[in-house]
Amino acid sequence: MNVDSSSAVHTDGRGRKKRISTVALLGPAFVAAIAYVDPGNVAANLTAGAEYGYLLVWVLVAANLIAVLVQYLSSKLGLVSGKSLPSLLGERLSRRSRLAYWAQAEIVAVATDLAEVIGGAIALNILFGLPLLLGGIIVGVVSLFLLSIQSTRGQRPFETVIITLLAIIAIGFLAGLFVGGVDWGQAAGGIVPRLEGTNSVVLAASMLGATVMPHAIYLHSALSVDRHGRTPRASVPQLLRASRWDVVLSLVIAGSVNIAMLLLAAASLRGQDGTDTIEGAHAVVTANLGEVVGLFFGIGLLASGLASSAVGSYAGASIMQGLLRVDVPIVWQRAVTMIPALILLGVGVDPTWALVLSQVVLSLGIPFAMIPLVRLTMSRTVMGQYANGRWITVVAVAASALIIVLNLILIVLLVLGID
Repeated sequence: MNVDSSSAVHTDGRGRKKRISTVALLGPAFVAAIAYVDPGNVAANLTAGAEYGYLLVWVLVAANLIAVLVQYLSSKLGLVSGKSLPSLLGERLSRRSRLAYWAQAEIVAVATDLAEVIGGAIALNILFGLPLLLGGIIVGVVSLFLLSIQSTRGQRPFETVIITLLAIIAIGFLAGLFVGGVDWGQAAGGIVPRLEGTNSVVLAASMLGATVMPHAIYLHSALSVDRHGRTPRASVPQLLRASRWDVVLSLVIAGSVNIAMLLLAAASLRGQDGTDTIEGAHAVVTANLGEVVGLFFGIGLLASGLASSAVGSYAGASIMQGLLRVDVPIVWQRAVTMIPALILLGVGVDPTWALVLSQVVLSLGIPFAMIPLVRLTMSRTVMGQYANGRWITVVAVAASALIIVLNLILIVLLVLGID
């Protein structure tokens, strides 16, 4: 099946018409997709595969299907309304509600950065033996450099850099499948939904939070606005068509990488000592599959930390701008979300467990992003003729309900201490 390469007519600032192919409109979803392959995914997926084998494959499949719908709705909201999700919420909430909403969104941003900075620091430790704290600082500085590309050279060069890093991530984590002994029959059996005790629920919620990430929901609408601006009404159908391809292609890649991580862990790490940390998992992968695969693993993890850290800061800035209605310099937004991660690295908290817990926090934040997204995209006041149809609304509501129920089960099990 070929991507639709038909063209849309756009009017430039001088009133001249020019045709833009659908392929040229792709890109924003690939930036958002970085959120789906960040170091939190690595920690959650490796832990799930090492502890439960192929049991939780179904979580990744379901999460990726939900992600396709959610990211398309976020993109559609930005394309049709010309505003990001945080901006639309900021316009509709009272000051007190807006500040409270921003507070929970900022907690999500901190949890996001926790995963990204710590993951990048672990990668630098694996590859070069750098102390974790120094590695975290380096990741923060490099992410600022990546963000400067967007602010000084524009959206397209930034997208190109991020897409390149996504390709490196994919190669890094798919490489192990070519030499690992995956049991494809058991992997197929893992598509059947089932759980085994409290820890499997925690991991399922962690994997869900790492896949359907709330900051990516906020971000995609902002990316669409920043790339395409307030689009003439006649070009919206073309942009929506391009957005569907953008989302599907990018999330097929991200979903494949996520599943590859779990399959690699299930095949190579199950039942082996020391695989409860990313460093230990890397050591076992290297010992079992060779130095080359271990090197690819480390490079993929580093690319994941750097790219996702930059993209996460972009999301944090759009959240702050939309909900607080202030333009905050990206360096300050970066500092706010990065400091907690550096503190945890400095005091010696187990980085892999911190990564998994950060994904649980993200999972708890998903409903706060999904519910407003569904409500806004089904509103004819906001979306006009592009408001969600009945079936899309039903599926989106069902997905939101599934996530909320899983989170409630998680909270109950953790409070009661049930194994």
